[in-house]
Amino acid sequence: MAGQAHIIVIGNEKGGTGKSTVAMHLVVALLKMKASVGSIDLDARQATLSRYVENRRRRSDAGASLALPDHAAVPPTDDPARDEASFLEILYRQSALHDVVVIDTPGSDHPLSRLGHSFAQTLVTPLNDSFIDLDVLGKVDPVSMKIQRPSHYSEMVWETKKQRALRGERAVVEWFVLRNRLATLDARNKREMERLLGELSKRIGFKQLGGLGERVIYRELFLEGLTLLDLGSDTGLALSLSHVAARQELRLLVEGLGLHRFIPGALAGDSSTLSVTEGNPTP
Repeated sequence: MAGQAHIIVIGNEKGGTGKSTVAMHLVVALLKMKASVGSIDLDARQATLSRYVENRRRRSDAGASLALPDHAAVPPTDDPARDEASFLEILYRQSALHDVVVIDTPGSDHPLSRLGHSFAQTLVTPLNDSFIDLDVLGKVDPVSMKIQRPSHYSEMVWETKKQRALRGERAVVEWFVLRNRLATLDARNKREMERLLGELSKRIGFKQLGGLGERVIYRELFLEGLTLLDLGSDTGLALSLSHVAARQELRLLVEGLGLHRFIPGALAGDSSTLSVTEGNPTP
């Protein structure tokens, strides 16, 4: 798929890590940077991203000025070949039409998830800051606190690189692990997480980035179909100082991922276009 849309996959075999929240915020960040964006929900049984987009569409239809992606979902069936054909039809269409395609995958080992991962040029793995979630990336000895081996998910990412090579595509995937909800660990455990992730990053080849903190605002925004980047505009929701801090986290994430690289030069704006304080924050 060289020369077409850049494909960003949001993936983790564990649920509850905020994949759909990250996916929607990246979609809207790209839209605000004037990119043409497609989005695909491969977790169509839970359909969090699809419901998020639909909530946004309803608010837009009610008069709010909100940019929307070209969105599609692939509901899983009992026929993997049919699922693959449905996904590929959507992916090839969106890839030909847009600058970037963002794919949200299930929080489980599913054939559609593995297929979606095999098309990733950028892989984003949100990870809750806990040792339970770390097990998704690598097996840790509970006594020595040393890494024993990569996990099934890490091995799956490696296998999808082989699939890319078999299709004649570059096997290089830029893999980012986002440490979400950082407030859940005490200082000592946080240091252990940092050490273990640092070792794993060298061993299996990913880059660490700060993710999104656990804030009530994300649940509220989902119901409204909004993101942090929409606050303070004509949506009717005020921007508080807490929201400014959360938006700064998002801006750092967008910068760390280098999203501006995937937008044609004539249109690209860097993350400085994503204002942190726009909207007159209130205490």
